Order: sequence, then structure tokens, then C-alpha cells
Amino acid sequence: MARALTVREVLSKKRHVFPFEGKWAEAFGQPERTGVWFIWGDSGNGKTSFVLQLIAELCRWDRVAFDSMEEGTSLSMRDKLVRHGLLNVGNRLHLLDTEPMHDLSNRLARRKSYNVVVVDSFQYTQMSYGEYLRFKENHRDKLIIFLSHADGSRPRGSAAVKVMYDATLKIWVEGYKAFSKGRFIGSTGQYTIWEEGAARYWGDNVRTERL
Repeated sequence: MARALTVREVLSKKRHVFPFEGKWAEAFGQPERTGVWFIWGDSGNGKTSFVLQLIAELCRWDRVAFDSMEEGTSLSMRDKLVRHGLLNVGNRLHLLDTEPMHDLSNRLARRKSYNVVVVDSFQYTQMSYGEYLRFKENHRDKLIIFLSHADGSRPRGSAAVKVMYDATLKIWVEGYKAFSKGRFIGSTGQYTIWEEGAARYWGDNVRTERL
């Protein structure tokens, strides 16, 4: 059984965070480097663009594995990587071609494996909530980022909804903006994915409240 900590010990415990700056810090502060982030939104709202921009930012600080379970290494995925400048991150990003979760878990368990993994999408993993909890527990020293389809304003499927509630950082994408709904929120709590698209979508009513 782990030893109980005093409040002073909790406060003095060293935290490993992403030292985000600028618009990333304004949206998400400086989040911890471990845990689960959950990103969801309807198709056509900029979710994939946001995730690729996020991956480019994370590659500044660590190596990232992107398990593209939906598109794999298709031409459309290649074009997206080029469009978002991910050719410039060198060997800090590795694309996994529709790797099943069991194989991904074995990969992450290896010595000197990736510290950050992005899975697109949660629905394609076909995991139950219990399987998700076991996966998370087996890789507590990693940052695991799930993308999810949406039904309206909620993730699609009961398991995805439960994962969203469990995640340390929850990010809702709508109208080319990403809104922080989790435990890490910066000064604005929102990130603009595409200025022109966001201006067309929101007009003079750009959302400033935290969802």
C-alpha cells in the first residue's frame, strides 16, 4: 500500500508539465505530461486540423506516436501531415498504421518507448470502459490522447462518454475552435484552429464562456 502524503508533501511534489507558451498556454495552461486527454467534435469543425497542430506542438517537447486507426498511412493522411508542417518535426513523430490496441500496449511497454501517444479514434479501438481503464493503468507514465466522434455535443457511445469524464483534459472542438473543459485551463480556455473559418462560424458571437 502506498504511503499517505501530507498536504506539504503534495504541494512540494515535482510536476512534469508541458511548458506551453502563447496561444497554447492561453487555452490549456501548462498541463502535466501524463494522464489522458480526450478530444471530440462533429465532422467538419476542424478536429483533425487541431489534433495535427497539437501534435506539432507536443513534438517540440517529446516524441509522439500517432496511431492512425481510421486513415492509416493513406494518401489523405499524407496530405494532412504535409499541410500542417509535420514533415518538419523529423523523427519526433512516428505514424502507426492502424495498430491494434494490444500491439500498441506492447509497444508502449518497451524500454525507451514513446511518452506520448495519440489514438484516432476511440471508436475504432472497440474498447469497453473496463478495457480502457486497464490500458490507462498499464501506462500511467504516459500521456494518452484519444480522438472521438460525436453525437451532437457528446462523444459517441457510452464508453466514450465515460472516458471523457475520466480524462484529465477534455477538449471540445466546434467551429474551428477548441475549448478546454478539463482540469487545465489557461487565461482564455480556447484555441483558434483556423481564424477565417472561426470568424465565419461564430461571427460576432465568438464563444468566450467555458463549456
